[in-house]
Amino acid sequence: MTYGIIFWGSSSYSHNIFKLQKRTIRTMMNVDNRVSCQKLFKKLNILPLHSQYILSLLLFVVKNINEFKYNFDVHSINTRHRADLFPPTTTLSKYHRGIYYSGIKIFNHLPQHIKHLSYNIKKFKAALKKFLLLGSFYTLNEYYNWNPMSDLGTLI
Repeated sequence: MTYGIIFWGSSSYSHNIFKLQKRTIRTMMNVDNRVSCQKLFKKLNILPLHSQYILSLLLFVVKNINEFKYNFDVHSINTRHRADLFPPTTTLSKYHRGIYYSGIKIFNHLPQHIKHLSYNIKKFKAALKKFLLLGSFYTLNEYYNWNPMSDLGTLI
């Protein structure tokens, strides 16, 4: 399921794969097909498809961080988002769904304590996986709308 996920993880077909993943989880746990899988994913320590996409894409970004610009490279204004990656300006929606732009957007939405671990890939991956397992994000919108004051606030 994870092979090449950074290329196809945001496509419209990923929903079909996610439904198959949930069916597999329900079969493994021997529960009814109407039972929510969110707690089952957490119990089994398995990342849902979109969480796996986020993990793979962020590992790609961190391993290739020299290919990206930071906001402080573009301007010298001292803002709170100075250490974020700089998203290039473009209006093409095809570019926005691509790996480069999506990687920047997802990286910039990471909690600060995980973002600061990007210098060490092992620590970064461990902290990111723990965060994604606790969040068990079903969609990218859930990830973008994550609030540190929610039930995940225990990570900070």
